[in-house]
Amino acid sequence: MSDYVWFEGIPFYGIFFKKEIIKECHDKFVIRDEDTVILTYPKSGTNWIIETVCLIQTKGNPKWLQSVPIWERSPWIETPQGYSLLMNKEGPRLITSHLPINLFPKSIFSSKAKVIYVIRNPRDVLVSGFFYYGKKNFMKNPVSLGTYIEWFLKGNVIYGSWFEHTRAWLSMRKRDNFLLLSYEDMKKDTRRTIEKICDFLGKKLEPDEIDLIINYSSLQAMKENKMSHLSLIPQDVNTNPSVLMRKGIVGDWKNHFTVAQAEAFGKVFQEKMAGFPPGLFPWE
Repeated sequence: MSDYVWFEGIPFYGIFFKKEIIKECHDKFVIRDEDTVILTYPKSGTNWIIETVCLIQTKGNPKWLQSVPIWERSPWIETPQGYSLLMNKEGPRLITSHLPINLFPKSIFSSKAKVIYVIRNPRDVLVSGFFYYGKKNFMKNPVSLGTYIEWFLKGNVIYGSWFEHTRAWLSMRKRDNFLLLSYEDMKKDTRRTIEKICDFLGKKLEPDEIDLIINYSSLQAMKENKMSHLSLIPQDVNTNPSVLMRKGIVGDWKNHFTVAQAEAFGKVFQEKMAGFPPGLFPWE
C-alpha cells in the first residue's frame, strides 16, 4: 500500500501522483479558450459526465467510447500520464480534474474555456468513497464508516476537504463559461441535463441523438464497456476494478449513517456551507 503524497496540505495517492507535476500543472499549464474542463470532487459522477460529454461530441456514436480508454479521451491533468497527454495534444482538449481551485492551473482565471463543475450530496460522496477506497490496495483503508466520516469531516481524505473544494469552485458559478450541475439533477432528469450541456457547449443535437447518449452513458452500459472504467489498470494496483461504479443512486447514505452520524454531519454542513442561496444544493 502506498502512503499519501501531501502537497499544499492536500493528500494524493502516492502511487499515481508526483508533487512536481501538480506544481508544474498549477504554474505553467495553459488552459486554452477552446478547451472543455470537467471538474468534480471524487465520487461525484465524474466518469458519467465524461461519457456524456464525449457522446455529445460524437452525437451519440459510441465508437470513440468503446475503443479509447476514458483517461485518454479526457485525461486527468494532475496525473503524470494525463499531464503529458494534454501537453502534447493539439486542438480543443477535454480535460478532467479533481484538483481544488488553488492547485488547478492558474490560467483558468483568464481563459474562456468551458468549465463544467458537478456537485453531489457529500454524504453520498462519503459513502461511495468509503466502499471504493476500502477495496483498494493503493491507499490507507478506513476500518469503519465512523472512522471515514471523521477523516472526511477533517479533510484528511484524497483531494482534501469536500467543503473547501466545493465552496471555492462555486465562487466561479456566475461566470458565463462555468456550468454548475448536480448529480441529483442528472439522475432525476438525464435528458434535461444533456440538453443543458449541449446548450452550454453550443452543440445542436436531435432528439434521437440524445436518446443514444442516454443509452450509452447509462450505468449498465458503462459497467459493460471496459474502456469506461479502471479494469485495464494492472490488478496489483487496482483490485476490484468494477467497484468504481457501485450503485450510482441518490440517497444511499441513509442506509449507512446512524442518526447521530447524520446529525453531526448535518451540523458541520450547515456551518461550512453557510452563505449560499437556498436551493443551490438540491439534496438539502
